Amino acid sequence: MTDNLSINLSINLSINLSIVWHRRDLRLQDNPALSAAVMSNNATENNTVVGIFIFDPDILKSPETGGGKVDFMLGCLKELQQGYRALGSDLLFFYGQPLEVLTKLAQVLQPQRLFFNQDVEPLAIKRDRAVIEALSATSSAIGIEVKGFLDIALIDPQAIATKSSNEPYRVYSPFWKNWITHPKPAPIPKPEKLIGIDLNKYESLSAIPLPTLAELGFSHNQTIPASGEAIAQNLLSEFCDAQKLYNYKKSRDFPAIAGTSILSPHLRFGTIGIRDCWAATVDAEAEVSDREEALEGIQTWRQELAWREFYQHVLFYFPQLSEAAYRPQMQRFIWEENPEHFTAWCEGRTGYPIVDAAMRQLNQIGWMHNRCRMIVASFLTKDLILNWQLGELYFMQKLVDGDLTANNGGWQWSASSGMDTQPLRIFNPSTQALKFDPQGIYIRQWLPELKDLTTAELLSGNISNYQLQKSGYPTPIVDHSIQQRKFKERYQLCK
Repeated sequence: MTDNLSINLSINLSINLSIVWHRRDLRLQDNPALSAAVMSNNATENNTVVGIFIFDPDILKSPETGGGKVDFMLGCLKELQQGYRALGSDLLFFYGQPLEVLTKLAQVLQPQRLFFNQDVEPLAIKRDRAVIEALSATSSAIGIEVKGFLDIALIDPQAIATKSSNEPYRVYSPFWKNWITHPKPAPIPKPEKLIGIDLNKYESLSAIPLPTLAELGFSHNQTIPASGEAIAQNLLSEFCDAQKLYNYKKSRDFPAIAGTSILSPHLRFGTIGIRDCWAATVDAEAEVSDREEALEGIQTWRQELAWREFYQHVLFYFPQLSEAAYRPQMQRFIWEENPEHFTAWCEGRTGYPIVDAAMRQLNQIGWMHNRCRMIVASFLTKDLILNWQLGELYFMQKLVDGDLTANNGGWQWSASSGMDTQPLRIFNPSTQALKFDPQGIYIRQWLPELKDLTTAELLSGNISNYQLQKSGYPTPIVDHSIQQRKFKERYQLCK
């Protein structure tokens, strides 16, 4: 081992090498870390750029990591490796603790730089600080340049603060008013070519082939969406070209209408850059400068992008949100303990058609319409009176776009435990169905056993015993009116 290492180090003396550590930025276009690596090397000869991805066992073994999500990620990685090879380099895969893997890489390859795109999750921040301390020129004997770049958001969470007290925002509306005034960065071009290293000279690297889902210990029965950078770019183009963006405000809340971008899994794994998304809205705005409805659609989607960054902002400043309720009084709330009710909710067998349709969608394709996410979250916390953290974990396990910041923020909002100026919100499932699935199209799609029922029966959930027996559909497991009163009583006791 020592002899091999000495040979490897001597071979590398003439190489100017940058390593790009990919995590949730699985793309070549609009990638700040990759672009910085290319620009750093352009002025020198023998300038090489190599991408790496590390399969972290702690993340893979986390209860939040589901098979569908991992399968989607593997598809992204396969395409990204093909992209690197097409440009002249390679994406290398490793398995192990990131700090250990990166330390060995630095010793074997002797790179000049290690670049990565930053994250806002507490564990990711802790991991990256440890890597910087262990490898960077300012704090270690290894002595390479280690640098993180803003990629996950348009605006750095630390660049936005309340104007009156210079503190982090806790409410979305003033955050949005501040956020929208900040200049937004332009997309970064994809590199035209890359120069890789001769891997035959580095046998001690311990790089592995791209593993299969089974080799990582996962399986699933979901029909997950197609993954990869090309798919993401096509989705963004289709969202804008088909005028879904212009109609977004009026169609986004109706789950039976294909009115959303479906980009959330791609934003989660970074197969699309957030700067590309913003630039698409700018281009679209220029084409419809005189159409008020279209402009409202564009602005509404921008507000959703801002919601995404608001949740990143608050988790960055309040990392305790990942473990507990934001509002102290809700930390004292007494939740029910009913495993049977939770199982019924998970499996889409609550007897409330709109709730069950949404859960079936989640279980089958790893994605759920955002309006339905609010409906089922309200039902779990306000009708079943079960702890929001149960639902948060289940979503993370099943959602291909499962993201700690957005998932935690959405669940805390629904549970009346988060950052909301009007925290006591309770959704009536029947009212929600009537308003957002008025023809019962969405319900019939995901509950085919109820396709022959009248629309009134589907929306209200008032289904005759004969129809229940015929379809095998369950009776409602709780009474909404009774449960909402019970929740309000317990909520008042915590104030």
